[in-house]
Amino acid sequence: MNLSNETTPQCFSINNPPFNFPHTIASVYFSTVFSPLGLTFNLIAFVVLLKSFQRTHSRSRSSFLVFLCGLVVTDFMGLLVTGIIVITFHFTQFNWRRLDPHCHFCNYMGMSMVFYGLCPLLLGATMAVERFVGINRPFARSTSMTKSRAVCIVLMVWAVAGCISLLPLVGVGSYHMQIPGSWCFFNISSKASDMVFCLLFSLVGLLSIAVSFLLNTVSVVTLVRVCCGQDSMQRRRDYEVEMMVQLIWIMMIATICWCPLLVFIVQTVLSESPLKVPNLLLFIRFATWNQILDPWVYILFRRAVLKRLYPNWDWSRGSIRTLYPASFVGTIRRFTRSSLGGDVLGGGERRVSVETQSFNVKAPPSSP
Repeated sequence: MNLSNETTPQCFSINNPPFNFPHTIASVYFSTVFSPLGLTFNLIAFVVLLKSFQRTHSRSRSSFLVFLCGLVVTDFMGLLVTGIIVITFHFTQFNWRRLDPHCHFCNYMGMSMVFYGLCPLLLGATMAVERFVGINRPFARSTSMTKSRAVCIVLMVWAVAGCISLLPLVGVGSYHMQIPGSWCFFNISSKASDMVFCLLFSLVGLLSIAVSFLLNTVSVVTLVRVCCGQDSMQRRRDYEVEMMVQLIWIMMIATICWCPLLVFIVQTVLSESPLKVPNLLLFIRFATWNQILDPWVYILFRRAVLKRLYPNWDWSRGSIRTLYPASFVGTIRRFTRSSLGGDVLGGGERRVSVETQSFNVKAPPSSP
C-alpha cells in the first residue's frame, strides 16, 4: 500500500522501493566481483607505496608519495563503504523503508558517493599543482613543501569534498533512493536547488580534470625541455619522470572514467529532460572503475618495474635523453624552445644552466 506524500520520507518521495528493474546494467555481479578486486588492488598499492616511502631520500618524492597514499586510502574507503551497502542489499534484499524510516542511512550513502567521487578528482588536481611547482619552480618548492604540509593539504582536500557532500543536508540539493534500490545519490533534476548542486558537483569535477590536464601538459613540456636541453650537466630527474608518468596515467584514467557521468549530469539538468536510468547506471559503473584502475598506476609504473621491462635503457644517467634518438631530441629541443619562449624556469637559458649545474652532486638512490 502506497503511503501519502505527508508520511513519505524525502529520500523515498521520487523513487519508492521495491523496484522491478531487470536491466543487465543493474546486475549484482559487477558489485560482487569488482568491489573485492578493487579493494585487493588498493591494498597491494598501499603496501607498495609504504615501501617506496620508507626507501626514498627525496623530499619532493616523499611529498608526492603522501598524495598518492591519500588517493589510495580514498579509493579503498570509497569501495569499502559503498560496496558493503550495495552487496548487502543484493544478497539480503533488506527493506530500505523499514531500515531507514528517517533517511539517515540513505543520506549517509549519498554523502559517501559524493565525497569519495570528488576526492580523487580534487587530489589529482592538487598533485598536478604540486608537480607543476616542483618542476617549474624547484627552489621555491623545495623550501615550502614538507611531508607534514603535504598531509595537511590532503586533509584540506578531504574537508572541501566533505563540505560539498553536506550541502544537500542543508537544502542545496537532496539525496534520494536510486533505481534499482541498492544505492542513494543526489537527485538529478531541473528543480532549482537540485540543479545548483548537480552543476556544482559536475563543474568541480570537470574543473579539476581541466586543471590537471593543463598543468600536467606544461610540466611534461618543461621536463622534456630540461632533460633534452643543450646543458650536459643536469640534476637527476629520473624520479621526476617517474612521478609525471604516474600522474599522467592517473589523469587519463580519471578523465575516461568520470567525464561521461559529469557531462551526463550537466546535460540532463540543463536540457530539463527525464533522467535516463540505464545511462546513469552505466556511467556510475565507469566512475567506479577509476577506483579499481588507479592502484595499477602505482604498482606498474615504477622505475623498478620499468627497468625489468626495458633493461637495455641507460637508467644510471641523470637525464632521460638516452631514451630517445638524437633526431627526436633535436626536434623536441626546437619545439619547446619556440613554444616556451626559451624561459621556462623563469630565468631563461642562462638560469637553467646555473640551476642545473648547482645540482651536479651525487644524489642518493631514489626509491623504486
